[in-house]
Amino acid sequence: MNVITESLKDYPIIAAVKDDKFAAALTSPANVVFYLSADLLTVQERIRAAHDAGKLLLVHLDLAEGIGKDASGVKFLKQCGVDGIISTRANLIRAARESGLFAVQRFFALDSQGVQSIDGILENCRPNMIEVMPGVVYKVIERLNRKGHSVIAGGLLETKTDVTDALKAGAFAISTGKTDLWSV
Repeated sequence: MNVITESLKDYPIIAAVKDDKFAAALTSPANVVFYLSADLLTVQERIRAAHDAGKLLLVHLDLAEGIGKDASGVKFLKQCGVDGIISTRANLIRAARESGLFAVQRFFALDSQGVQSIDGILENCRPNMIEVMPGVVYKVIERLNRKGHSVIAGGLLETKTDVTDALKAGAFAISTGKTDLWSV
């Protein structure tokens, strides 16, 4: 087990921040920070600040400005002292692992076909951890419903409880390929 995994065992909340909340993350109880707005010109300063505050910092490379989204970008971040990266891209996860960096692969679980494809991707690049989004889709349904939008909930609905939970959250309707849910 590595230092990031150990830190998350001690405190399982990660501060995922852009620049506007970076300072707050450094004073929070979170041991791990996901930095979502890295910039070539300031990333070393941010890494140093995080480490000075006793935090582990992972840069979301897909969102980074001015840093290559390739193996050289990964090597650059390692030279800067970053603890790990986050990416949706398998090639960056592989490059991070090969460089000895902790690698978190982010997936968007949109539907059952997308979820099934995750297994194949994971076998090819073997991240240290995966992040699955959205974590709580019912909140999105509630929010959009409150704003007057008619929401159709679709994707990953597999049980009657899934359907009723989505409807309770305010979904106007449900779309599903599961034939047994068509007559709930």
